[in-house]
Amino acid sequence: MVLDQIQLADGVSRVEIAEHTGLTPQTVSGIVRRLIDEGIVHEDGARTSNGGKPRTVLRINADAGRAVGLHFDPVELAAVVVDLLGRPLVTVRRPTPRPVDPAIVTAAMAELVDEVLREAGVQRDRVLGLGLAAPGPIDQHVGMVISPPQLADWSRVPIKEMLATATGLEVTLDNDATAAAVGERWAGAGRGVANFAYFHLGTGVGGGLVLGHQVHRGGSMNAAEFGHTSVAADGPDCYCGNRGCLESLVNPPAIVAAAHHLLADAPTTPASAVPALARSASAMAAQTGVDPAASSLAALHRIDPAAVDHQAVCLAAAAGDPLATAVIDAAAEHLATVVVNVVNIVDVDLVILGGHGISHVEGRFRQAVVRALATRPLARKIRVVDVAVSPLGVDSAVIGGAALVLHATYSPQVSSLLSA
Repeated sequence: MVLDQIQLADGVSRVEIAEHTGLTPQTVSGIVRRLIDEGIVHEDGARTSNGGKPRTVLRINADAGRAVGLHFDPVELAAVVVDLLGRPLVTVRRPTPRPVDPAIVTAAMAELVDEVLREAGVQRDRVLGLGLAAPGPIDQHVGMVISPPQLADWSRVPIKEMLATATGLEVTLDNDATAAAVGERWAGAGRGVANFAYFHLGTGVGGGLVLGHQVHRGGSMNAAEFGHTSVAADGPDCYCGNRGCLESLVNPPAIVAAAHHLLADAPTTPASAVPALARSASAMAAQTGVDPAASSLAALHRIDPAAVDHQAVCLAAAAGDPLATAVIDAAAEHLATVVVNVVNIVDVDLVILGGHGISHVEGRFRQAVVRALATRPLARKIRVVDVAVSPLGVDSAVIGGAALVLHATYSPQVSSLLSA
């Protein structure tokens, strides 16, 4: 609580901390004294208050330690070293090894940690810990990954213990989207915002919630699975057991399948065989008179259909290609529907969009969400919810992993700070 105030402010006094937190000045002074003794916080001059005596300014000592973040995605591994303000110093990325076996991946992650520390010039004794952002669901109580999608061999894998043994570092584990929300709270668009929802669009779709400045994890520590909200009753069956989930309509395979359907120009295909997103995209394309043959993707599709992948569709949409734009806009509308539902339920102040799944088309997704939030939430006449694209970009989850360490280390309850 106290450290949060110092970290979020660009210089803050003890008096201001007491005013913002409701703690007594004596309590604040005791906590600050301990933080200064530990080298986490330092005094940085004084400034004059309105009519009062000068107040000593407190700031985070960004160089007092380092944290390492890891993001485990079925496609890619990423590692980062950050300072105590959550600012990335060095980031390293590598393809996730094949086969995606737990022992092989753990060894690869340990090597990546060695590499990123070496490139950052950081000795292990300066590392506070390692935060792993992994695909959910996660059992935090035992440090296990529990049968995540696209990872058939990862049923109840004790990844926290395995990674701690392989690296010699203390490991903090969380769902990758929740970790990204922690990163946004610490160093991104959610900095200083009391209530926000983070939507992570990557290989899958996840989310994170911060309510009353606190990360909301729920009873099983797997809250905010926005990707498994049903948006199409006639949509595909989802591996989670649900039907028509948002993830199955906006993830990279769905976007690619929709583009291929439009490019194939197959009006005789039975409606039941047409992918759900393709139906939405086809309707949108028909409204705007899109000619598939005129698409910049058409020639590429004729030469090598496999070349029309997720990145190709997003780049074409970013360049204004009508067919690619119809596909992306249809996906964005599905996302906007879920965003409105979330806003109606938890009444957040801000929605943040992030993840590599919207690279190059962040603006189109944001526009769809902004339009929906301006016209559809119940409380729209009271105030309009802000929408931001994550400034952390594709690094939101890996920086979030490092932020897990900072959050766990420096955001304890007041009682623990006083009793230590």
